[in-house]
Amino acid sequence: MSGEDRQSQLAREHKERQAQRAAEARKAKRNTFIGAGAAVAVVAGGVVAATVLLGGDGDSTNAAVSPAPSQSASASATPKPTTSAALTDPAAVTCDYRKDTSGSPTKKVGYPPKKPDLKPKTMTIATNHGDIVIDLATQAAPCTVNSLAFLAKKNFYDNTRCHRLATPENSGLGLLQCGDPQAKADGKNPTDGQGSSGYVFNDENLGGMSYTKGTVALAQAGDASNQNGSQFWISLSDETAQLEAAYTPFGTVSKGMDILEKIYAGGWITNPDDITGDGGSTAPKIPVLIKDLTVS
Repeated sequence: MSGEDRQSQLAREHKERQAQRAAEARKAKRNTFIGAGAAVAVVAGGVVAATVLLGGDGDSTNAAVSPAPSQSASASATPKPTTSAALTDPAAVTCDYRKDTSGSPTKKVGYPPKKPDLKPKTMTIATNHGDIVIDLATQAAPCTVNSLAFLAKKNFYDNTRCHRLATPENSGLGLLQCGDPQAKADGKNPTDGQGSSGYVFNDENLGGMSYTKGTVALAQAGDASNQNGSQFWISLSDETAQLEAAYTPFGTVSKGMDILEKIYAGGWITNPDDITGDGGSTAPKIPVLIKDLTVS
């Protein structure tokens, strides 16, 4: 082989490696949402490490990817203004709840009021293992808490199952995801992680809280913004703190972490029929049934 041919071959191989890494980076980014989403848009829950190292043959590329607890997201959705962590006057906030046009499965119970109630302080999740109590950051995430309170009053979460357990082994993070009213959490249902409340709303409190163990945040596709819905996740590991500030944090666990640790240690079920192929329905082996969810 001549020197010129050898150079052409090396250039071709380099280009092929770049294309492969680009594809892997796109897949990694897709897997980083903790969320819920429409199958068509490939935005069902899936989380990986916030930074993925892709490389080989002496060529390394660091691809930053945003996490994913994710809720149904429309790829063509027009970005809406976000609510920052530092609200000057939460009482002046008007919430924008809009129809979810992603095509994901929904359980419609109406829309929350546009003026948020700033009184709620706690969210209690009554499960088949006991109560999990969350202290709410209502002043920093008023529209989020308002939505949760509305859905709770409509019994939206009653008798639903937490459908996803992310661990460092299966996704690079640690969290339990709930809030899909359609989820079966049996390791067989191909659409687990895609159900929603039928409406979406804007991000809040981004950067206002770290995603360390005990933090609770809304699920949303990693490549989406302002597409929050009914799904939420609870951080079970400090490794989750590596996630990019793309998910609305709205509280911290104050009771029941022992329950969550037991679920976490129990492992997960791999769903071979997950239609998105990105681990959005790795159900916990120890089933988690939400009997009732209240906000007070």
